[in-house]
Amino acid sequence: MELLPVALFIHVRILDIVDIVIVAFLLYQIYLLIRGTAAMNIFSGIVLLYFIWLVVRALNMELLGNLLGQVIGVGVIALIIVFQQEIRKFLLILGSRYTSKGKSALGSLLLGTDQNEVSRTNVDAIIKACKSLSETKTGALIAITRNSELDVYTETGDLINAELSSRLLENIFFKNSPLHDGAVIIKGNKIHAARSVLPISENLNLPPHFGMRHKSAIGLTEVTDAIVIVVSEETGKISLADNGNIDYDISPIELKQKLEQKLLIK
Repeated sequence: MELLPVALFIHVRILDIVDIVIVAFLLYQIYLLIRGTAAMNIFSGIVLLYFIWLVVRALNMELLGNLLGQVIGVGVIALIIVFQQEIRKFLLILGSRYTSKGKSALGSLLLGTDQNEVSRTNVDAIIKACKSLSETKTGALIAITRNSELDVYTETGDLINAELSSRLLENIFFKNSPLHDGAVIIKGNKIHAARSVLPISENLNLPPHFGMRHKSAIGLTEVTDAIVIVVSEETGKISLADNGNIDYDISPIELKQKLEQKLLIK
């Protein structure tokens, strides 16, 4: 008897490919969001529990399968409770990193608007202040606003709205100044607020020598597109945080180059 070859064809549409790419992108973003935090271990445990449930179902173990099924059944509510901070963080990223003053970043790009042309930050004043603060080992935390609005953080401090200058920055972070504890938030060419409280990074893989200033700098850049300068009070070393990463112990010249590049100053 002649065996006829059987060809199996899987119909794949373009939308299916787009669907797979979007899901893969979302999973990757979730991984980046919880990488290095305690939530990563919890997420791994949930995935392991789900695979155990699949194995139990395949083996027709009814009692254990029903118990695990009840747990999986309320999984969505449990996930919201367990990952409430991560979900809040993700929504903050969507709401602040990709929007600016109520308009989407894409819309601003299509309209051809350049915020740096509206109010350009005086980088030289920042560099001069950081150099002086570094030499005297005076701690400093300076957040520079880009597209994301930082109003939720400026409200935790004292509004200043003063013209940006190196002398004012040095006076704010002077050890006996009532405004030195906390972060300065720069918006355009204005010192918008001082003594502001920034979110702390939950990344467990940070070097042990990083203090609260470094963790706050990384924490803010994880949820917004702001860039944050840190001057260590112990060593006087200058660092620059952006997008959840930090360049540690850079020179004033390197700081100027990086700021001009990130702020697109020509």
